[in-house]
Amino acid sequence: MILCDIGNTNVHLFMNGHLHIKSVHEFSNLTFNEKVYYICVNDDLKPFLRVNKNFFDLEPYIQFDTKYVGMGIDRICACKAVHEGVVVDAGSAITVDIMKEGVHAGGYILPGFAAYAAAYMSVSSRLKLDINRNVKLDAMPKNTKDAISYGIIKPIKLIIKNSAKNRKIYFCGGDGEYLRSFFKNAVYDEMLIFRVLEKTFLSL
Repeated sequence: MILCDIGNTNVHLFMNGHLHIKSVHEFSNLTFNEKVYYICVNDDLKPFLRVNKNFFDLEPYIQFDTKYVGMGIDRICACKAVHEGVVVDAGSAITVDIMKEGVHAGGYILPGFAAYAAAYMSVSSRLKLDINRNVKLDAMPKNTKDAISYGIIKPIKLIIKNSAKNRKIYFCGGDGEYLRSFFKNAVYDEMLIFRVLEKTFLSL
């Protein structure tokens, strides 16, 4: 059995008890001899997946209690894994959702780190700088690289903190482990989505 979470940038594969991360390009060139049970938010890949007999879409079998319209299946799975707390999936976009007694209370979407960095680059080529993830958030920056990094990281931290209040925060996604480091009442769980996928597969 192979479980697969297909995003817009990367694909997360759970097979043989281990999690593997591939770019979308790498994934599209892989060959699978056994059935792959997947969820997908990448519209470009959906036609290929539908005609490939080895791939089985789990999305129609996943039910979720929410009034939110247009919620992505990856976000649904992450939330479905949490009964009470704040769910932060930090990938190409950063989604923040509130779960109360197993019911989705709403949420919002922020750009991911790469998208923020690209926005600065679109302003000026002089702002084409890597993010300094070690920038100090309790002091005013003294150089442009730190100024950009501060401008990206601190607002993300503060809006999540404001939403969470005293709730426990569950982080997943490529930048989830990094963001978790800013919060005391928080955990990083790379298997958050896959626990729901496995439970769905076992119920088929």
